[in-house]
Amino acid sequence: MKTRWTPVKTAIALALCGATFAMTPGFAAEQGAAATQAKPAAATMLPGDDFFAWANSEWLASTEIPADRGAWSSMHALADETNQRIVKLIEAAGADKAAGAEARKVADFYNAYMNEAAIEAAGAAPLKPHLARIEAIKSRTDLARVLGASLRADVDPLNATNFETENLFGVWINQGLNEPGRNVPWLLQGGLGMPDRAYYLDNNPKMAELRTKYQQHIAAMLTLAGFDKAEERALKIFALESELAQSHASREESADIQKANNVWTAKDFASKAPGMDWKTFLSAAGLGKQDRFQVYHPGAVTGAARQVMATDIGTWKDYLAFHLVNQYANTLPKAFGDQRFAFYGKALGGTPQQSLRWKRALSATNGAMDDAVGKLYVGKYFPAENKARIQQMVGNIKDAFARRIDKLDWMAPATRAQAKEKVRTMYVGIGYPDKFKSYEGLQVSPTDAFGNVIRAQQFHYRQQLAKLSQKPDRSEWCMPPQLVNAVNLPMQNALNFPAAILQPPFFDPQASDAANYGAIGSVIGHEISHSFDDMGAQFDAQGRLRDWWTKEDLAHFKAASQKLVEQYSSYKPFEDLALNGQLTLSENLSDLAGLAAAYDAYKLKGGEKAATQEADREFFTGYGRAWRTKMREASLRRTVLTDGHAPAQYRTYTVRNLDAWYDAFGVKPGQKLYLAPQERVRVW
Repeated sequence: MKTRWTPVKTAIALALCGATFAMTPGFAAEQGAAATQAKPAAATMLPGDDFFAWANSEWLASTEIPADRGAWSSMHALADETNQRIVKLIEAAGADKAAGAEARKVADFYNAYMNEAAIEAAGAAPLKPHLARIEAIKSRTDLARVLGASLRADVDPLNATNFETENLFGVWINQGLNEPGRNVPWLLQGGLGMPDRAYYLDNNPKMAELRTKYQQHIAAMLTLAGFDKAEERALKIFALESELAQSHASREESADIQKANNVWTAKDFASKAPGMDWKTFLSAAGLGKQDRFQVYHPGAVTGAARQVMATDIGTWKDYLAFHLVNQYANTLPKAFGDQRFAFYGKALGGTPQQSLRWKRALSATNGAMDDAVGKLYVGKYFPAENKARIQQMVGNIKDAFARRIDKLDWMAPATRAQAKEKVRTMYVGIGYPDKFKSYEGLQVSPTDAFGNVIRAQQFHYRQQLAKLSQKPDRSEWCMPPQLVNAVNLPMQNALNFPAAILQPPFFDPQASDAANYGAIGSVIGHEISHSFDDMGAQFDAQGRLRDWWTKEDLAHFKAASQKLVEQYSSYKPFEDLALNGQLTLSENLSDLAGLAAAYDAYKLKGGEKAATQEADREFFTGYGRAWRTKMREASLRRTVLTDGHAPAQYRTYTVRNLDAWYDAFGVKPGQKLYLAPQERVRVW
């Protein structure tokens, strides 16, 4: 489904994985960008006029976005604190001669990345053997072999909504949509250096400016790597990527799981996607013995194969060389990393300053050995009593959700029974996985940062390919413990709540139950609800993609969902850019149902204190404060265009669909967030 609660990526930073409002257009355009980016609420702001600004006024007034960030939020702050703790643990492991072999590998990886002097001394030499393999391409068969060998398990369309890879395709290993008892390789679109097809194809001045800057970036990277005629080569590379983008699915199309349900046999590739030597390609990718594939983006696979034949080999070689340099720039001399940041940080993200080296080193270390780092973290920072308390909250909110299902007068008994079965059989992981991944066999050098990253990616890919001979594991985690995030895994009918999010401001053992249910409780409810959003509702309790609804129930669900699409599509952060209610529907549905279930659970379990208006205000305020966020314009625009989550400000506005919020704050007609009872969206 998605990085199920929010797209913020913490210690893993951008190495891994990964919901909004309806109001008059004038208000949305005025308040949207302003409150999200900088302006605090006035002292007289009413909760019913702008709940986000009211709940976060002091924070908005006193907080500046750090120079090395495109956005800043409560999650970013918590991730930063977590990262600082982790770095101290890694440094301690490096200084401890008695540290175990795995902890030593973590320290060696981190220290090699931090050794800028060694990286500068090596220069571009680490690239040479890889560039030589590209230069040796003489035929379309050679090209297919190199393209196949470049594939990595670097995407995750359902759990993390991660569709981006610079490799021609992305690979994901998971159970089949129609075969829950068997793991299969999933093939997704890729090959672009910019985030999405929209950056290549949208006809507006901002995108045109970014396209020019991207071509300049390609040329600059090629020049640093020693290529001549860099600008001429860059034009051809950009033209090739533009052709690839033409065949890519949009983000909205990618969110439609039915369009992704395409099973191809190995023999189908030659007829359905002519132009590629598929036998050579799949063999080089380690997939030569597979007989069935889940082809998530068939149009993009066909389009890429067509370009393999249509585009001259020289341009493909330049394309491969550029993406090699581009992907590993941060393990090359400073000039490479600075150039990468100039485009991806400044131009795309609007971020003025590059992150400190230790932050980038930690991000890379987490990306390479996430579970090993996670073991260090939970050993020191996740007490057993926190796990027990969260488990109790999860049980309470699951019960509340099941009660809500019982009360749905529009749902047929047969549909209701299967919905409750999903809740009952749901696996919930708290803090950390039952079994950590092993890194035995991964070679880590204390002096070779570039080689460490390459070897770690290859090691991870081999681990993932090994799953093709194993049964799906329902308890497998897709997030490490030190990630400030949470996730719903639709095909596993499972939830993961990593340890790092189970701390203030989301979960505070010293805070009231009202505040905790409003903050972490709404997160728990959100993840449970993802099993019943527009995508999750298409999977049964065993994780099989099938229609388990009656025709009438499904029609009602879609009609109610459409109201939420319209509500969110009316929010305009900018005059020229509105939210996409269809793109963010899954998250919006889960925000709405999750908050309602968390509220019900608190009212049921909170005793006499929960019956007061003060407790209700505390509950909703805890929810609103969990979303405190500021974003730079470029980052906000990218979020609106490509993210399945609405910007955080708009996610707080889901409160306007809950009757209890109106009673808690005395929200009246005429206030900007007010919706008449019949206009409030009610789904679950």
